[in-house]
Amino acid sequence: MAKYEIKTKFTDNSVVEFIESVESEKKREDAYKLLKIYEETTGYVAKMWGPSIIGFGTYHYKYGSGHEGDAPLAGFSPRKSKISLYFSPDLPNREELLSRFGKFTTGKSCVYINKLADIDENVLKEFIQSDIQYVQKKYPNE
Repeated sequence: MAKYEIKTKFTDNSVVEFIESVESEKKREDAYKLLKIYEETTGYVAKMWGPSIIGFGTYHYKYGSGHEGDAPLAGFSPRKSKISLYFSPDLPNREELLSRFGKFTTGKSCVYINKLADIDENVLKEFIQSDIQYVQKKYPNE
């Protein structure tokens, strides 16, 4: 059986260069605002994960299957169509936070927004803090 290759890895790429490469001026502005919110809320400096995820902090996970790796504690990506915000799909208070979040759509672990003005920034900060606490409890440092 082939070993699973993790695609999203920490890189030394520049966060600012990545944000500057975003075509939409409005998405760039929102990305810089999100960068500030995430850095202030997490206490971590932003790092690039893969070619397009801006991550904050890191944790090591190991699944029952034996698959393991490292991932950012919090992160977002200003994609072409929407901005992706990454949160644990099994976060216990996820639905309660989403009920107060604003205008969004969801995927498995992503919350998609069109623009920062569509959401409540205070709820975003709660979401980030809650998710980090959850992930750190679920995957404690060994």
